[in-house]
Order: sequence, then structure tokens, then C-alpha cells
Amino acid sequence: MRKDDMEGIYLLVSQGKTGKQLRIVTETDDVKNSLGLLLDRIMRSTSRHLSPFFILNEHGKRMSWGMLRNRWAEARETARVKAELEKKPDLANRIAQFQFRDIRPKAASEIEDISQASRLLGHSKEDITKRVYRRVGEVVSPTK
Repeated sequence: MRKDDMEGIYLLVSQGKTGKQLRIVTETDDVKNSLGLLLDRIMRSTSRHLSPFFILNEHGKRMSWGMLRNRWAEARETARVKAELEKKPDLANRIAQFQFRDIRPKAASEIEDISQASRLLGHSKEDITKRVYRRVGEVVSPTK
């Protein structure tokens, strides 16, 4: 993604498969959300480089998919080792199995409103989001 993908309070995203355009909000009522704070932090840390891209390596060059994959694997292994040292073998096993492609289902599962989750993932039908990407049960209240 590029810094010029920002338009006011929106991050403009083009869905890969459908080309559908999304505007992801980075703040509400002049208060930055976690995405807005992250993008601000990235822009501050990369401001000395002239690159138009958000994600850069230590030399100011755009990160390739391979570079991102390697860093993902290193971070996952660091987290797994930490869980092992903390004597949490179940957590360490779950961390070891987590893959980069699990991020879309995690996002779909964290958003309570299925309609919002579907729109974020670029699905035209909520059924696809429910069937393929939701990996947690619905949140419900008890009878009493």
C-alpha cells in the first residue's frame, strides 16, 4: 500500500479478486482508531525515506511478499518460543500453526456485525463470510 492511498480520514483499498473499492475509516470524531494510529506510527518511522510505500525495509525499499513472509515466520517463531518458555505448550502449539492467511478469518470473526465483516472482506453475500470466514460462534446473551 502507498501513502497516497490515504484520502482524508480514509484508507482507500482495492479488493484483489473483484477490484471493488473500499474506504476504511481511520478516525471517528477526530479520534484515531487503531488503524489510524498504526498508519501514523508507520509514516513517522519511515518519514526519512522518500518512498511512497507504507511498508519499507531498513534500507527504505518497498518490502516484497517474500520479505514479509520471512518476517512473519520469524515473529511467529519468537512468539512460539516465548510461550514455550512460559510453560504454555497449548498456546505455543496454536501459535506454531497460525498462518498469515488466517488473518482474514480472524478479522471476520472479531467484527460482531456480519454485514460489516462481509463488506470489509469484499463479499457481496454475507453467507460467504459466515460459511468460510467466521471461525467463532455468535455472541449471545443467556436467558437469565
